[in-house]
Amino acid sequence: MATIHDVARVAGVSISTVSYALSGKRSIADSTRQRIDDAVQQLGYLPNAGARMLKGTRTNILAVSAPLHAGTYAPAHMTFVLSVATAAREYDYDVLLLTQDEATSGISRVAQSSLVDGIILLDVSNEDPRTDLVRRLGLPATVVGVPAETDGLTCVDLDFERAAEMCVERLVDLGHTDIGLLGQAPLVYKRGSNFPPRFRSAFAQMGARLGAHTTFAPTDEDSASVVAAFDRISAALPEMTALVMHCNEPVQSMVLEILRQRGIRVPEDLSIISACSTFDTDHLNPPLDVIPLPADKSCTRAIALTMEQLAGNVDPHVELIEPTYVELGSTSSVTH
Repeated sequence: MATIHDVARVAGVSISTVSYALSGKRSIADSTRQRIDDAVQQLGYLPNAGARMLKGTRTNILAVSAPLHAGTYAPAHMTFVLSVATAAREYDYDVLLLTQDEATSGISRVAQSSLVDGIILLDVSNEDPRTDLVRRLGLPATVVGVPAETDGLTCVDLDFERAAEMCVERLVDLGHTDIGLLGQAPLVYKRGSNFPPRFRSAFAQMGARLGAHTTFAPTDEDSASVVAAFDRISAALPEMTALVMHCNEPVQSMVLEILRQRGIRVPEDLSIISACSTFDTDHLNPPLDVIPLPADKSCTRAIALTMEQLAGNVDPHVELIEPTYVELGSTSSVTH
């Protein structure tokens, strides 16, 4: 395996000159740098990742900041991580996964060591310190999500607001006027995750606009919490004929079991829509109408936008992916 000594010998320079050229710590004459670059290529020399970051060269690594918060639903979380990694491979890029809850330190470390060419932020909160950091760093970066302040950021996400509107429109068109919303865990809203409040607000606003009565309850992922949340919604809407579930798969399965135990039929007695779900709902009993959360689409676009930033071909902006409705038979017209 070639060493830095071999590079210096073939290039006809000192070891320190090779080190300066690889690290970028000192200005090196273009002719000297070219000889060093040629020697590196000829010998197949692999310096450490930081030193590889020569001016005008790339590491072909992207940092993926995906902190594991308390309350993070790992299956959905890792669906996005895998989608980013898969999309990056199409550009011959690898990913460096940063999962620590104090995410800014990891981003700063890899940026300062010149380890990565760009950054992907997942699971952003409304007030996320990572967004200010990537603005300051100046590295190509794409946010999967829409924080409260988007100036100077490139963001891509499902249009959660439009997804909520579609749920309400669908149900009102079927004659439903009392519609409940079962949400994520309370901790998710408390920590300021960006997408659940966006969905909840648009749901309530569309309900008011169309003259429907709506109510909302969050729930943790245990059976007692799910029963309590469903009962709160039912108490607030005693004439409820439709329910939208913007929550994780275990909760949705528990709700369906509660309904079976209570003899409530879907969709005859209660129409249900699974909103912004990363999982297939056709295997549930019964299968549920769904507006999918397409991790592959948002992450593929995030990688493409990062590549465009590396090429200098894109300005900061927000892109929203249009949601789609998949009908599987869990909604029906109101019968009186």
